[in-house]
Amino acid sequence: MGKKNIPDDAATFQDATKEFEMALQETDKGNYILRLYVSGMTPNSTRAIENVRRLCEEHLEGRYQLEIIDIYQQPIFAKEGQIVAAPTLVKELPPPLRKFIGDMSHTERILLGLDVRTKR
Repeated sequence: MGKKNIPDDAATFQDATKEFEMALQETDKGNYILRLYVSGMTPNSTRAIENVRRLCEEHLEGRYQLEIIDIYQQPIFAKEGQIVAAPTLVKELPPPLRKFIGDMSHTERILLGLDVRTKR
């Protein structure tokens, strides 16, 4: 039996592992990776963008990355992210992954879901 040579797969795995470990280090510092999926510039989408930006600036200042994705312009991202409604906010990191649907006006509920605030 011949020896299998898999350097490309091993290198890809090592790169992915290194990237994941770096992301975990960021979350240890309390950093959040958020994605907001919107559908065009509808009033609901605009409200969601404003609400998420305000929430992040007030409660996660300097500790977050926010990516806004218009699923009309980039529908592949909606499919990859398994987004079925917009606007949807996805907390990628820190774990666990969480999804919030709507205009993001329920600030307390979102902060609780992001583990920024604890239930009283």
